[in-house]
Amino acid sequence: MKAEIIAVGTELLLGQIVNTNARYLSRELAAMGIDVYFQTVVGDNQNRLSEAIRIAQGRADIILFSGGIGPTQDDLTKDALAAVLNRKLHIDRMAMDKIEGFFRDRNVEMTENNRRQAIVLEGGTPLANETGLAAGNAIADNDKYYVVMPGPPKELIPMFEQEAKPWLLQHALTEEMPIYSRMLKFAGIGESALEDRLLDLIDGQTDPTIAPYASEGEVTVRVSTKAPSEGEAKLKLDAMEVQIRERLSEHLYANEDVPIEYTIVTMMSDMGLTLSAAESCTGGLVMQSLTSVPGSASMLKGGIVCYSNEIKEKLLNVPHSYLEGEDAPGAVSPEVAKVLAEQIRMIGDADFGLAITGVAGPGYSERKPPGLVFIALAERGKDTEIHELRINGNRETVRIRSAKAILYRLWQKLVAID
Repeated sequence: MKAEIIAVGTELLLGQIVNTNARYLSRELAAMGIDVYFQTVVGDNQNRLSEAIRIAQGRADIILFSGGIGPTQDDLTKDALAAVLNRKLHIDRMAMDKIEGFFRDRNVEMTENNRRQAIVLEGGTPLANETGLAAGNAIADNDKYYVVMPGPPKELIPMFEQEAKPWLLQHALTEEMPIYSRMLKFAGIGESALEDRLLDLIDGQTDPTIAPYASEGEVTVRVSTKAPSEGEAKLKLDAMEVQIRERLSEHLYANEDVPIEYTIVTMMSDMGLTLSAAESCTGGLVMQSLTSVPGSASMLKGGIVCYSNEIKEKLLNVPHSYLEGEDAPGAVSPEVAKVLAEQIRMIGDADFGLAITGVAGPGYSERKPPGLVFIALAERGKDTEIHELRINGNRETVRIRSAKAILYRLWQKLVAID
């Protein structure tokens, strides 16, 4: 089965809101064995919406709508679909009772336009909205399946899970096998280098399929297969993961869709280890990423954003001769990174001390180019490890990749301990 998602709303075209519904629906449909080939965004105009529906009819079996079913005159999704399918609209009594009860319970007068939220197409199945007022709709028509849902994600997601998904399984997917996927997460390697080491598996793939894609500082490989049961899918996914792991074990940090900081927090908490961090050019990004993970309080002692030379010297005991003077290595140097890591580890009495100092850009600093970064990892009872990075990209890219790089090096150390 092929699907198309049509998101309705001029605010989407203007960039005023992000279309997160398309991402959610695409993932859910893929898990059901439905291939999403197209995503369309159309404004609040009935003629253009009707045209989008007719185009979708020519290339998809299932058409899902998000948005355009509210109370105002520019909420036209049901009107356009009814016109294309040549069906009448009517008020669903259960939806109307809910709307009237909503206003009555709040002792607020209901305006007439709220009746529009209870409208559905004749011959279709109303979809209850547990978290809002606008009723959804599901229609089967000439071997095509249409699902109409509200735009707000807090309304669309429960409606899809509780109403639309069961309807599709009953009416449209009687013979489809579901798709099962596994997300393999990699760090310390770029997308092109990773793809090169998996090229024969990617080029020769039939089942399971392999799809790599990159984000800043990490790469994800999605392994997918169709199978009649979860158990059969697991066997195929396990076999492919073994092949990939054999080639990239030094970079594969998780076989679920989590960032590397999640893996680090989990590992260090389980191992009873702690860390503290001193950050210059990243401005606290490492600590922010770690504290975004629940449970980080058990492993993160704290840290210092040591952006200025004064703070490096006064709080972290970096020698003045390292920072100032004709022969000084400067703040962006392996010498300073080493002192920062060792001092912050001792100040926090932590098992690990992490330090980052560099030039985020866009201009030069200390006559050193943007993208030059030094990271250091001090471990209790061990020699301090220092790495030089040369990162291409804008200021934010340098900051993110620096943070991911030091987390990757820390992960390697944790794996060696474990």
